[in-house]
Amino acid sequence: MVIRVAIVEDDEKIRESLVMLIEDTPGFRCVGAYESAEDALSDFRNKDADVVLMDINLPAMNGVECVRKLKAVKPKLEICMLTVYEDAEKIFSSLEAGATGYLLKRTSPEQLLQGIRDTFEGGSPMSSQIARKVVQRFKEEHQKSEDEVELSEREREILNLLVKGKRYKEIGASLFISPSTVHSHLHNIYEKLHVRSRSEAIVRYMKK
Repeated sequence: MVIRVAIVEDDEKIRESLVMLIEDTPGFRCVGAYESAEDALSDFRNKDADVVLMDINLPAMNGVECVRKLKAVKPKLEICMLTVYEDAEKIFSSLEAGATGYLLKRTSPEQLLQGIRDTFEGGSPMSSQIARKVVQRFKEEHQKSEDEVELSEREREILNLLVKGKRYKEIGASLFISPSTVHSHLHNIYEKLHVRSRSEAIVRYMKK
């Protein structure tokens, strides 16, 4: 199966490098490369992509807002941020808007391709520095709100693994349960937190 990738990046050299990387790698195809959020939004209603690589610092509309608008048009679209920003505000704003991954631009080509695969396969890839910030915030908020959200120990274990970017199959293997059981637990988590996606679940639980 070929993974169809779109890119939203205003830096021409970086954009062209990403296009070349994707086009030159078997199993990947670039279906669109845009220098602005506006260009992406105007074209995406008729575009079929599996994963979008999204910059944050764009010329007019920023990448976080572009994520929010793209998800409104195509709710099942998987979006992974690709940026230089490491501050918590932008990380959580991106996840809250609907991004499912957050990678830094200094990520190696091999890791970036794996991040795209993980995103496509249901994971939430994050650069190690980003994952540490997310886990730390997760722990802090969990300590503050342990009594406010009635999640089971198993459900908390699954959320912790989601934060670390694990795919459903990997979560099942780590906890010695089947993928269908993972999906069942996620359904319960979504209902308890009143969310519809894994990224919303992570953000909502950390904000409780």
